[in-house]
Amino acid sequence: MGVNVAELEPVGEFGSKAWCEACGKYGMQLLDEGNLPADTAWGFSEIYAHPPARLLEGGREMAAYYLMVKDGKITGGDGAPEECRALPGFHVKIQWAAICNQSAAKYGREGQRQRTAEEQVLTRDIEEYIGRPDPFGRGERPKFVWPPAVAAALGAGSEQGGGLHNVAASLQAPSPEFADLPTTELGVPVFSKMTEEQKRFFLGLCAVEF
Repeated sequence: MGVNVAELEPVGEFGSKAWCEACGKYGMQLLDEGNLPADTAWGFSEIYAHPPARLLEGGREMAAYYLMVKDGKITGGDGAPEECRALPGFHVKIQWAAICNQSAAKYGREGQRQRTAEEQVLTRDIEEYIGRPDPFGRGERPKFVWPPAVAAALGAGSEQGGGLHNVAASLQAPSPEFADLPTTELGVPVFSKMTEEQKRFFLGLCAVEF
């Protein structure tokens, strides 16, 4: 039962087809083992905007992965089908570079809070640098829906290194763009410690106009 995270090896970069397919596969396993109520209708999708061109080779249309529970069936994998995104659940579209590096960090609830706080610092520093709010164009936070049974299934064992996030982190290979950028211990880029050249490079990665 469960996914033995200790046995997982990196399969590809964050947002790559191999990584998205693997995240979908293991996510489906976690949901299946969660014995969800038969009437569960829920969708999960993450779309990573402006990924490096290498991640879209072979005619791939987007860097994204999804999980869907509908009509008693659990599906998932590469992409973000409209049928999935139409369901209540967790759906985001965010710049690849804004969350790529830190997504490889493994953590539980406290680590998630720390990552969120560090990402808020990153956003504020960029806002100050470019002189306007919401540099990533996220707008108002959407309403996320996490049915208790779904949350329990995908978060099972997260304090002991399990759960969907830690599975995905274990499957992630490093991306070269971050090799020389200053980051926190969790891998969040530290904008205030970047050189002027690095700041412009990182903002370019995030497709932030300045």
